[in-house]
Amino acid sequence: MVRVSVLCGMQTLNFNSYSFRLKKQEKQTLIYDPLRKRFFRLTPEEWVRQHCIQFLHLEKGYPLSLMNAEKQLKLHDTTKRYDIICFKPNGDIHVIVECKAPEVNITQATFDQIARYNMALKSNYLMVTNGISHYFCTIDYENETYRFLNELPPYT
Repeated sequence: MVRVSVLCGMQTLNFNSYSFRLKKQEKQTLIYDPLRKRFFRLTPEEWVRQHCIQFLHLEKGYPLSLMNAEKQLKLHDTTKRYDIICFKPNGDIHVIVECKAPEVNITQATFDQIARYNMALKSNYLMVTNGISHYFCTIDYENETYRFLNELPPYT
């Protein structure tokens, strides 16, 4: 069996193998996003984002109906875009995910970026991934600290 990553020319990532809807359009490969409900150009970062959506849904049990992707966020006087957010049923934000392309190293700047987003969003958990390395942490707002986790807790 040929892996999807080989068929679409993308790097194999450190996630389980998932099924994706792919199509060719004007010599470009497109991948279907189940959250935004349309096809997007397959870039290395989009490849990571789509794997992460499947990971959250299939491995951790997060309902697709309580996730969204690539939405704008106002931070002070600037507009940013987050990659993925998972909500609680009451609408509170449960997880923020920052996705990078596999060739992008996860650095302190990456954590600073998601921390800035979280100042406005107030999530319980943060996930940072480039598809190869995954980092998870939980936020303790009362004591103004965070703690790295070995894995993201399942949806409850």
